[in-house]
Amino acid sequence: MLEKEVINFERTVIVGIVTQNQSEEKLNEYLDELEFLTFTAGGEVIKRFSQKMERPNPKTFVGTGKIDDINLYVKENKISTVIFDDELTPSQQKNISRIIDCKILDRTNLILDIFAQRAETSYARTQVELAQCIYLLPRLSGLWTHLERQKGGIGMRGPGETEIETDRRIVRDRISLLKDKIKTIDKQMSIQRSNRGAMVRVALVGYTNVGKSTLMNAIGKSDVFVENKLFATLDTTVRKVVIKNLPFLLSDTVGFIRKLPTQLVDSFKSTLDEVREADLLLHVVDISHPDFEDHIESVNKTLLEIKSNDKPTIMVFNKIDAYRHLTIDEDDLITERTRKHYSLDEWKQTWMSNVGEGKALFISASNKENFEEFRETVYEAVRQIHITRFPYNKFLYPDYKDAIEKEEENDEE
Repeated sequence: MLEKEVINFERTVIVGIVTQNQSEEKLNEYLDELEFLTFTAGGEVIKRFSQKMERPNPKTFVGTGKIDDINLYVKENKISTVIFDDELTPSQQKNISRIIDCKILDRTNLILDIFAQRAETSYARTQVELAQCIYLLPRLSGLWTHLERQKGGIGMRGPGETEIETDRRIVRDRISLLKDKIKTIDKQMSIQRSNRGAMVRVALVGYTNVGKSTLMNAIGKSDVFVENKLFATLDTTVRKVVIKNLPFLLSDTVGFIRKLPTQLVDSFKSTLDEVREADLLLHVVDISHPDFEDHIESVNKTLLEIKSNDKPTIMVFNKIDAYRHLTIDEDDLITERTRKHYSLDEWKQTWMSNVGEGKALFISASNKENFEEFRETVYEAVRQIHITRFPYNKFLYPDYKDAIEKEEENDEE
């Protein structure tokens, strides 16, 4: 008889601050996301701590009174991990560890841990390890507090290096080794990309957990791993897709996230080459998420970083089946109407209507809702790129409606 697997979630608390640049509402959004990240990594959030401050405390991130409150709660409730919403400096991490006797992580460390769990191929593992080493290098001092002072005296004088210096040298050597390894794999991958010929390349981009892989499975009839967790896809998947008789390459890339660690952007730049070399981007948005406009902004920011913000783009608003808007009772004269009260039709009349004709689609990838319209839009966009590149192929690929008629005629025969 099979034994039932028991998953033991780590008991954690999460910490964030309200500052001049980050309102309480924004903090709650970030903490919601941090809680989902913690769950993805295998933790259970028992409590949230927040504090209003002008700026983070340079010593302990939060104030001394709040750090004592967290310490007391950790001791009384057997908490094993404290996770901070922003990246901690090495000195902050060291100071907090001296006060609170448990694992101290920040958002960057947590995301790196999830990436390490999700990395399947040797390429993804190499990229994650490089990001981890870059993150770890300035933080090594906190790991060797028992060797802070070298013993002096007889036999201890002369040349030599402390254990921490040895470790730093090992990590630096490892970083240069990993960088060389990534360069080699990059070369292989660029050869693979050049061997794909002159087919039109389409890349799915978007925030993490918006349904890119589900969409890829639906359009490409492929079997890409899908899960309702953050960063389910790390390795870029490329599939040949044919709509009617028009072939093109579709790639599913790693999802973006707010406050994405710079180490990861740097080490995953090569994975994002698929985006850089794409002819058309499908920017997938989870419209059912209350902060989807922030997500769009984060993705656009990352696209700008990798110099891919000027590519032809189709906005694909996914998960319309899960979209729910807030309602106001007729006799409620106090509640102010905000964007969270907009229906889908009202959203379509906002900035979305200015995106351009055929540049904004509203679909459900899991239910294949409005899927025919999606296929037609993608077909026409790819066809346009193809016939611009190869004008003599124009007659091979007719308009979508003509292609359907042709198909129907062939079926009748």
